[in-house]
Amino acid sequence: MDTTLLIVGVIAGVILGFVIAKVLEKKNATKVIANAKKDAHTIVKEAKTEGESIKKDKILQAKEKFLELKAEHEKVIMSKDKKIAEVEKRVRDKESQVSSELAKSKKVNAELDEKIKDYNFRLDFLEKKKAEVEKMHKQQVEQLEVISGLSAEDAKAQLLESLKEDAKSDAMAYIQNTLEEAKLTAQQEAKKIVVNTIQRIGTEEAIDNCVSVFNLESDDVKGRIIGREGRNIRALESATGVEIIVDDTPEAIILSCFDSVRREVARLSLHRLVTDGRIHPARIEEVVKKTTKQIEEEIIEVGKRTVIDLGIHGLHPELIKAVGRMKYRSSYGQNLLQHSREVAKLCGVMAAELGINPKLAKRAGLLHDIGKVPETETETPHAILGMEWAEKYGEKPEVCNAIGAHHDEIEMKSLLAPVVQVCDAISGARPGARRQVLDSYIQRLKDLENIAFAFNGVKKAYAIQAGRELRVIVESEKVSDDKAAQLSFEISQKIQTDMTYPGQVKVTVIRETRAVNIAK
Repeated sequence: MDTTLLIVGVIAGVILGFVIAKVLEKKNATKVIANAKKDAHTIVKEAKTEGESIKKDKILQAKEKFLELKAEHEKVIMSKDKKIAEVEKRVRDKESQVSSELAKSKKVNAELDEKIKDYNFRLDFLEKKKAEVEKMHKQQVEQLEVISGLSAEDAKAQLLESLKEDAKSDAMAYIQNTLEEAKLTAQQEAKKIVVNTIQRIGTEEAIDNCVSVFNLESDDVKGRIIGREGRNIRALESATGVEIIVDDTPEAIILSCFDSVRREVARLSLHRLVTDGRIHPARIEEVVKKTTKQIEEEIIEVGKRTVIDLGIHGLHPELIKAVGRMKYRSSYGQNLLQHSREVAKLCGVMAAELGINPKLAKRAGLLHDIGKVPETETETPHAILGMEWAEKYGEKPEVCNAIGAHHDEIEMKSLLAPVVQVCDAISGARPGARRQVLDSYIQRLKDLENIAFAFNGVKKAYAIQAGRELRVIVESEKVSDDKAAQLSFEISQKIQTDMTYPGQVKVTVIRETRAVNIAK
């Protein structure tokens, strides 16, 4: 019983505690809810206040943006209005201008109509006058025919005949004057071209001959060159084809040969042998072979260098070799390579002055004397031989013709041929270019003077300027002024037909009258 009551009491206590706890929880929850409501009300109030503030700011920003857009729109409208006003103004100006032009056009049309009327009136008047003039002219012609006894056709024929004669004489005089002027102008232009060509080309004076002197350090070397019983010198002469002259000339021996290539081979071989000191037939043959090969290579190199210096391209290797061989060949004492280079430059300058292809002219000028350097002897003239070589190695027909025709052995077929001929004469005839034997030179001057003395009235004759000019002094009593001019022409023709000479010979005839009195 007591236990039951105790259990009941415990249970009742537990229930009572639970109820009290629930009551306390409910009170706390009510208080929390009240606080939450209060906080929520505060938050809502603050949110409303902040929303109003943001709303006001946004409204202000919107108003400002609206005002900006409105101002920009007003500016655009104002600029468009301004442009429209300008366009309207231009249109009004155009309209006023068109109106004024129309007014002017109407005025001009009116004036034109007046002028047309005046023109028609004058035309009618002129037609009437023309008819009257023709009628009067016909009457006058009839009267003239009656007076002269000639018809109009006969009178016209006589007038034409007289006019033809006058016109013919005037035309002949005009033609004569024109021809003389053309000759004078052509001569002046030709002289100008030649002088300009000579001035623009600087040349070196080169002299070559058939003898070379080989200098020695001492006369003792001569014996070694001769060798025992002359074996060394015979081997040298046999290997080189050069005559070696050992005489009493101190410290020198002479190499004699018409072929300058052989002479150069002999000179270089001797130099190597003397420098090396071993001089015997086997060594001589070996050195001569090496030297010959070296000279051949040098010939090719000289040809290539010459062609490059002159700006000539596409030349056949055999022609280049022939150009190189010119270095060791002379013509009338003038080095052939220097002469050919000089002619090539002259041809280029003269061709440029005359409007001809200067490259072709240089090519023809360089190759014009290649026929002078054949490797084997031939009877063909050097101009024809050079032309045949040029044709064989593919040169152009103009170049081949210029090479073959520069001594008039074939017909000239292009303007290039006379240019090469003239430049060849300029190069060979200039003072100092070629060396002549003294005896033949003196004989030529004497022949010049003797030709002058063969004419009547010649008192004195002098060949001057190395035979380039002949001064003839005549007796004034026997030769008149007109006769002096004729005498100059006749002497020049006589020289031209009877003598052979390079270049030109100027003949000057001098006639003077002296009156001498003595005061005592």
